[in-house]
Amino acid sequence: MEQFWLPNLEYLKTVLKLNLSSVIDIAIVAFVMYKLMLLIKGTRAVQLLKGLAVLLIATFLSSLFNLYTMNWLLRQAMTALVVALPVVFQPELRRALEKLGRGQFLAQRTLLSGEIDQAKVIAEISRSATVLSKNKMGALIILERETGLEEHIGTGVRIDGVVSAEFMVNIFLPRTPLHDGAVIIRGDRVAAAACFLPLSDNPQLTTDLGTRHRAGLGITEQSDAVAVIISEETGVISLAVEGVLNRYLDETTLQDKLTSLLGKKTVNSLAQLWFRR
Repeated sequence: MEQFWLPNLEYLKTVLKLNLSSVIDIAIVAFVMYKLMLLIKGTRAVQLLKGLAVLLIATFLSSLFNLYTMNWLLRQAMTALVVALPVVFQPELRRALEKLGRGQFLAQRTLLSGEIDQAKVIAEISRSATVLSKNKMGALIILERETGLEEHIGTGVRIDGVVSAEFMVNIFLPRTPLHDGAVIIRGDRVAAAACFLPLSDNPQLTTDLGTRHRAGLGITEQSDAVAVIISEETGVISLAVEGVLNRYLDETTLQDKLTSLLGKKTVNSLAQLWFRR
């Protein structure tokens, strides 16, 4: 235990001897950390960091209570993670370097605010799916949940529009600029359209499922997102969750399933909105 606490106590004593250069040093580090948090906000990296935090806490507790075997195992895991982190966070690191090169790292980023009426969002999505189905207009609508989809939003055209059935139908009108690709919904906003998604490589998928269905399944295999898919050929409404496809849904069934998956709760806290990512 002394080996754990003594270095930290020495560091604390050093920090307490503040002077002007120390204050500037701390301010710069805090600013950079803040910018890094904004950079990973809305990506899968947030969930990975939560898991890393759990491992750190478990390592500390195992050391505190002298659980030697557990502590050794956790330390080995942490060592492996240090090697794996650059690979895991490769998309975020690439975006950070790109922003730094373009001089955008210091740019401000708008935070989500206000209330999200989940029930209204679900109703609008279900209504738009019904209209699209009746007119046999192909569509792929992705609803973000806990796992952020910022890297996929970046592949499309950012919109930041209010979710409404009319708006959604207009996006997927044939021969319009944004009808190809996926629409990604974050909260009560259409974050982006014409987004590219990873395709599922599940060999058990039937041959009648095209690229749209494979993209919807692919994103739900890699995240906890929910995908609403409307077939252009048949008008069939499908719902993909965790890589499983539910087909032949009507408006009521779709609304009920989305409600059970997303809930009716209203989110009105900035902290809640951030940590949902």
